[in-house]
Amino acid sequence: MNYDQMTQLALRGVVRDAIRRVIREDGLPGAHHFYITFLTRFPGVDIDESLAKKYTDEITIVLEHQYWDLKAGDETFEVTLKFSGVPKFLSVPYTAVTRFHDPSVGFALQFDPPEAMQDAPPTLARITPETPAPKPAAKPAAAASAKKPAPSKSADKVGEKETEDAGSKVVSLDSFRKK
Repeated sequence: MNYDQMTQLALRGVVRDAIRRVIREDGLPGAHHFYITFLTRFPGVDIDESLAKKYTDEITIVLEHQYWDLKAGDETFEVTLKFSGVPKFLSVPYTAVTRFHDPSVGFALQFDPPEAMQDAPPTLARITPETPAPKPAAKPAAAASAKKPAPSKSADKVGEKETEDAGSKVVSLDSFRKK
């Protein structure tokens, strides 16, 4: 089921929703401000080359008073921030985010490093269920007999039946009812 990855993606959705709320409310409410740390070399990160050279692994940005053009898409957020007085555009996939912190309320999230550094990053927009591997048409006779569980002595009594081709069992609901 890969619950760890689903949890990580869902929590990155919290980051996305927090940014969207800032956009919707035309700014950060009250004393809220965000520290967002992300991997600078993650696929899909678009930052100025001078920043990428200075921050070779990751960078922490602060969204508080001076930021411009904040946008929150399904997969990435974009913002313009000043570095040494010079505005720089950033586009960051949520999957590149490693930490999110709102110190005004003591809220923090830390994410596992994305496993997809070499592959295409997982998507936040939709989590598609894993498709089961197709079942082989026929098992070799030796492998099928080696993996087949020994029949239970009570199998005949409780209504279990083995199917000949797959070795699976069908159990009657009556076998679970208290008598």
